[in-house]
Amino acid sequence: MVSSQQALRLFVLHHAGGSHVTYRHWPAALPDHWDVTLLDAPGHGERLGTEPVDDAGRLADFLLGEIEPELPVPYALFGHSMGALVAYEMARRACDRGLTGPVWLGVSARPAPVMSRAGGGPRRWHALADDALRARLQGLGGTPAGILDDPALWALYAPVIRADLRVVENWRPTPGAGPLPTVLSAYAGREDFAVSPLMAGWETHAEHFLGLRSFDGGHFYFLDDPTPLLHSIERDVEMARQILRDRSTAVQ
Repeated sequence: MVSSQQALRLFVLHHAGGSHVTYRHWPAALPDHWDVTLLDAPGHGERLGTEPVDDAGRLADFLLGEIEPELPVPYALFGHSMGALVAYEMARRACDRGLTGPVWLGVSARPAPVMSRAGGGPRRWHALADDALRARLQGLGGTPAGILDDPALWALYAPVIRADLRVVENWRPTPGAGPLPTVLSAYAGREDFAVSPLMAGWETHAEHFLGLRSFDGGHFYFLDDPTPLLHSIERDVEMARQILRDRSTAVQ
């Protein structure tokens, strides 16, 4: 358990078709005084075999319910791709319901809500035939080759992947929602050409925006070496906590 003086819980939310396994080395690489929790959506990781959730709002509700007992301790949320939009929805719901909101929100490789192509956008990957979907996933990266190449594994994971893609493709953020009362950072790979140019739009979705952090690589820019991203997350979280301390002092 972390000390009360430095207590911080960081919840990490995985990408579509992923699980905590991709991020399993993160807790050891982040500060010792952080309590890092890697969340699995239903149907993923340690919840493999349970019914996946194919709606962003319901998935956010489920995961918020999971972490709610821990919210009195200052916490932060980081999500990559699908995980970014779910983290945003969790923060939105926590604030709207009068729960403790996150001190920091990190969103990676997911355009801001105003730029979302939800409901009728050109990408409808969840409805592609198996061969076409496997080819798209292979080009994107992030899905183990064994799942794409092994018919038995594909049969097991395909329904979960398609449910995740429906989460992303049917996401409809709350219209007219104001900025979140938190600090937000955005992250993207410079070669993620479909996403990176749209990441700056997150600036309007939080009261404090620390900026867009760009890294070499594509959609999964951190897979080979997460160190630069983790260092940036550490710096941004500490900056966020300082901003909130300064604001609290000013109010007093």
